[in-house]
Amino acid sequence: MEHTTNDFGRNPRRRYRTHKPRIAALDLGTNNCRLLVAEPTEHGFEVVDSFSRIVRLGEGLGRTNRLSEGAMSRTIRALRICKQIIERSNVIKLRCVATEACRRADNGPAFLTRVKRATGLEIDILEQTQEAELAMLGCLPLIDHAADHVLMVDIGGGSTELLHVDRGIDSAAPNRTVSLPIGVVTLTEAFDAADGRHTYGDMVDFVRDLVRDRGGDQLLHEHDDEPDPNLDMAANVQMLGTSGTVTTLAALHLGLRHYDRRKVDGVSLSFASIDAVSRYVRNLHPAALASHPCIGRGRADLVVAGCAILDVVHEIWPVPGLRVADRGVREGILNSLLGLDLAQAMSSRHLN
Repeated sequence: MEHTTNDFGRNPRRRYRTHKPRIAALDLGTNNCRLLVAEPTEHGFEVVDSFSRIVRLGEGLGRTNRLSEGAMSRTIRALRICKQIIERSNVIKLRCVATEACRRADNGPAFLTRVKRATGLEIDILEQTQEAELAMLGCLPLIDHAADHVLMVDIGGGSTELLHVDRGIDSAAPNRTVSLPIGVVTLTEAFDAADGRHTYGDMVDFVRDLVRDRGGDQLLHEHDDEPDPNLDMAANVQMLGTSGTVTTLAALHLGLRHYDRRKVDGVSLSFASIDAVSRYVRNLHPAALASHPCIGRGRADLVVAGCAILDVVHEIWPVPGLRVADRGVREGILNSLLGLDLAQAMSSRHLN
């Protein structure tokens, strides 16, 4: 169940004995526990260490509304490793956040109290809007300077965050967010979809109804019931995808023998290519998914549910393609620790 990776696809510098001040961001999600340690630079930051482990904190949450003892124990073991990395890295600024699993679970706050006792880490539960804005803040380098509208899709383990930013000439970069209380872990468990070939259509129908119930289909409209007549999905809207689903599909499209963040982060994919890879994934046996080097055992039972969510996203917002982001909340936290503000950054046409 547990899997430890360096999620930057290369060996970080790991210069622990340093006098340089460092900053760090920890994101505890429904599926993953992830840490970044970085050194501030003239133009932002440089990552010097990273840690990622699949902990499945939200396992069974949809049935019980509680975090299980096994999931909490796995997560605390991963957080102890994060604490060790932080302590030896001369970190002077740190922010640790938790997302949907701890938001939803009846014992989420009690679990974070237990984490504080066991590890010394203070972890805040993010609101959905904060999570979406931090993810977008982390994706700033991938935003097209010319895009009038940016739509970010963050498919998590327990929720899916959608954020629209209007960057038109007369806009002060207002944003609208929609949070869907479903992600790859919860959708898989809801449909018992480890082998999703027989339930894929049901998952798509369920997600489509949920998006509409939450008003997600109105996200790009100026008013609740009036689409913008000047909105050209091909010319005016850039879609960003930040999630394990999107990065996995990108790696498969590129034909990588092993996942390589340097080749995936920032790549543009047409939805025709995404659809082809999604069909390929849905036709693989679960054992083949688990053995594929770009998927692995930790994601094998989740990738089909992620494809269903992405399928609905494209159905409702028919853009030609999206830009893949192997970055998100953690990078957004690091940017915020350096004083960067999302509204100000998005209203500028001079993004870095």
